[in-house]
Amino acid sequence: MKRRGLPKWCSEFQDRHGKWRVRARRKGFPPHYFKASPGTDEFAVEYRRWLAGEKHEIGASRTKPGTISALIVKFYGSAKYLQWAESTKVINRGVIERFRAEHGDKRVAMIERKHVRSMIEKKMAAPNAANHLLVMLRALMEFAIDQEWRRDDPTAGIKRLTVKSGGFVTWSEEDIATFEAKHAVGTRARLALALLLYTGQRRGDVIRMGRQHVRDHRLHVTQEKTGVRLAIPMHPELIATLAATPADNLTFISNRSGKPFEAKSFTMWFGRCCAEAGLSGLSAHGLRKACARRLAEAGCSVHEIASITGHKTLKEVQRYTEAVDQERTATAAINRQTSANQEQKLSNPSTG
Repeated sequence: MKRRGLPKWCSEFQDRHGKWRVRARRKGFPPHYFKASPGTDEFAVEYRRWLAGEKHEIGASRTKPGTISALIVKFYGSAKYLQWAESTKVINRGVIERFRAEHGDKRVAMIERKHVRSMIEKKMAAPNAANHLLVMLRALMEFAIDQEWRRDDPTAGIKRLTVKSGGFVTWSEEDIATFEAKHAVGTRARLALALLLYTGQRRGDVIRMGRQHVRDHRLHVTQEKTGVRLAIPMHPELIATLAATPADNLTFISNRSGKPFEAKSFTMWFGRCCAEAGLSGLSAHGLRKACARRLAEAGCSVHEIASITGHKTLKEVQRYTEAVDQERTATAAINRQTSANQEQKLSNPSTG
């Protein structure tokens, strides 16, 4: 039972001797039993020291030294892991924990290349999952070498499986028109489409956008996943859609309760909006690719496209613009060639 006047996370209880004591408990922190009495300066100092203490990984005391489980516990406190975006941590930690559940009691030093290859081959039916596991294993083994738990990397030389899928489907102009015909300007669904399509950002960044991010007719975004800072000029269509949509909350779009969307709930909601328009197999991320496609079709360079999407490598931009309208691009190429031939004939007449 918490006594009035005790600071946050502190509660009072009777020990087995009948003596009243104060205990502090907080997720991720070791429990602390105070020696000083509540209300004293000594108690305040003791409390501050406990708050300033480093978090510990839950379950760390129950892992055996040298095991995969112990390595993973230590990895969760590493700079590499802590620098990941929260959304990246959630996805990667799921892969790591499934690996840990199956192999956590095994020794890190005993992992061989054949073991890693066997794990990857077992997932050949799901190449994306296999490749994700390989990436996580490589990160763990590199960390093990850094911690001097191993001298070699058993994942070295093992290549990723070939993935035939093109990933998220890029929205076509017909898809966009169909969605817009169902969801009129002024609705949340139409605003969500406009934000995704005219900024080229991920869902995690779009659901955090609000009028506080608009300065000098630009949307100022710090990408959640990469930390890249962008200043994106406001597209006229986006400006018109925002002006026609009620501004009741800090974020541009919110759920029915008026609160900002969580990433997963936004995905489910937007999926229902697509279904209402008779569209299937499309996602919010496909609009990010559609934005890159439109920019490419407009003749923008990969550097210009990256300045909008925030991609760090040109290879990523090229992958996103694979859906560029081939017919339109080919026609433009032939027109340029025809124009060049005509100019050449004019400058070099047959009769001089």
